[in-house]
Amino acid sequence: MISGERLIQEFMELVRIDSETGNERQIADVLKEKFSALGLTAAEDDSQERTGHGAGNLLVTWPAVDGASAPKLLFTCHMDTVVPGQNIQPSLGEDGWITSDGSTILGADDKAGLAALFEAIRVIQEQKLPHGQLQFVITAGEESGLLGARSMNPDLLDADFGFALDSNGEVGAIAVAAPAQAKVKMQIFGKSAHAGVNPEDGISAIQVASKAISAMKLGRIDSETTANIGKFAGGGPTNVVCDYVQLDAEARSIVQNKVELQISSMREALETTAREYGAQSEFQSEIIYPAFSFTEHDPVVQLADRAISSLGLTTRLFHSGGGSDANVFNGHKVPTVNLAIGYEHIHTTKERIKAEDIVKVAELVIAIVKESVKG
Repeated sequence: MISGERLIQEFMELVRIDSETGNERQIADVLKEKFSALGLTAAEDDSQERTGHGAGNLLVTWPAVDGASAPKLLFTCHMDTVVPGQNIQPSLGEDGWITSDGSTILGADDKAGLAALFEAIRVIQEQKLPHGQLQFVITAGEESGLLGARSMNPDLLDADFGFALDSNGEVGAIAVAAPAQAKVKMQIFGKSAHAGVNPEDGISAIQVASKAISAMKLGRIDSETTANIGKFAGGGPTNVVCDYVQLDAEARSIVQNKVELQISSMREALETTAREYGAQSEFQSEIIYPAFSFTEHDPVVQLADRAISSLGLTTRLFHSGGGSDANVFNGHKVPTVNLAIGYEHIHTTKERIKAEDIVKVAELVIAIVKESVKG
């Protein structure tokens, strides 16, 4: 049986450990000790050398017990938080909600997933439940653009299906699709001149950038695609025609080729406008993680649905607008969905989660393991 008191106490312990993204050393060491206390070894990969973060990713592989024919399962959470995440003071209210004191985030994203995962492991051990091979991947740098997962050697992954415990929504909801994201950097090189004496001899990079932006489709492109310019930088004294502007942007789509088409469209708008005004331009883009999309007919979704139903919960499939480590693992050929774990208002000081939802997540992990053995 799940011990709600033990689970919530562990959650409170985890969120009190400072682990803002980039500073994961302390939480990584604690997590290693917790796995060791359960008789499991957490190996730390070498991704820290590439990310510059405080720790690498942790990987635990638990061999099959009395269920060797079951599919290999992967469960993943991340160890880092956003800021402000230092000196978090969690409290459980009479209404069942766990919150911080309002000066920091809570860190339920994603320490609720971590706490639920540890409790599930304990229950599986205590009840001697049969299971196939289980792999637990705890990433660093998720809040820094999935940096830990993106820097991981994909050969370390060994699973047939993956489940991320890292989505908003009621427990029972499954993010079955999430977009690819492209980072875009655009530079416009104009020509300086005195703005009052001979402006006609100059080429305003600001004007070119503005015209290029007006020619781009931005915001909600369609139901599956978005694009946004987040930064417009350049300029100087008002008596000088501005000769340089940099634009930082992104494009996302659940359909991989749509994000590529959006990038191409933004490039064309920039280059066409620059030529028209006699300016020079440079366009750089990188798809930092791929899209994924499943339906109710895919085995990974069916397994999660059976587990959710076995708990008397309602399955709801939805498309997420944001990326997660699930995107990266899907790109590494491990079919992975992101499970809702009940937190609300993440990345704000109003973040909260119901204690009973953390219990439900632990129950869901156990149910997925049970259903996988049933086949």
